[in-house]
Amino acid sequence: MPSQALSVKKGIKIEIISVIWMIIEAGVAIGAGVTAHSVALIAFGADSLIELAAGLVLLWRLAIEAKNAGLDRVKLAEKISSWVVGIALLLLAVYIVITSIAKLWTRQGAETTFLGIGLAAASALLMPYLSRAKKQIGSEIGSSALKADGACSIVCAYMAWTVLAGALLTAWFGWWWADSVAALALTYFVVNEGWEAVQEARGKEDACSCCHDKDKGC
Repeated sequence: MPSQALSVKKGIKIEIISVIWMIIEAGVAIGAGVTAHSVALIAFGADSLIELAAGLVLLWRLAIEAKNAGLDRVKLAEKISSWVVGIALLLLAVYIVITSIAKLWTRQGAETTFLGIGLAAASALLMPYLSRAKKQIGSEIGSSALKADGACSIVCAYMAWTVLAGALLTAWFGWWWADSVAALALTYFVVNEGWEAVQEARGKEDACSCCHDKDKGC
């Protein structure tokens, strides 16, 4: 069993990797989404920005723990962050629904973007690895927040596969509606994440929706 200090350092390293990827993911997804008029890609990028904010707070928490400082102020910051992230995600879900329905109503489809396809494929492969690492390290240091963050990385992978499916259907078959339908499918994940973040802010432990049964090894 690795020492607590070593595990915390490992946690900091994996969170740094996650934060760097979220920055890349958000920038590329939003840029490609705007260029291709893709609601799904823009929503994917916006979710990445929200996950980036949460990741930075968690990184701060781990850094303070590495310095053997008190965690009272970090717990307060995590609670505030959970409120902000939860509300932002729920508002993002409203945006996705309204924009997607409007595009379906006007029969406005998205253009094919190979950059977006590549990004979604890369995220679908990378996020499960990050998820496993965060859960393992979270168990080693007794951090429910890090384990929950690892569980939510799986949601990011699900979202990536959904975006990828919509982009490929549009590219291969010219289905103009595929992007909007894929975007609407994302609302399931976005609303779950948002609601669980709000529940965590209200004091619920291990609230991440990415895993509904914590006793089964999530």
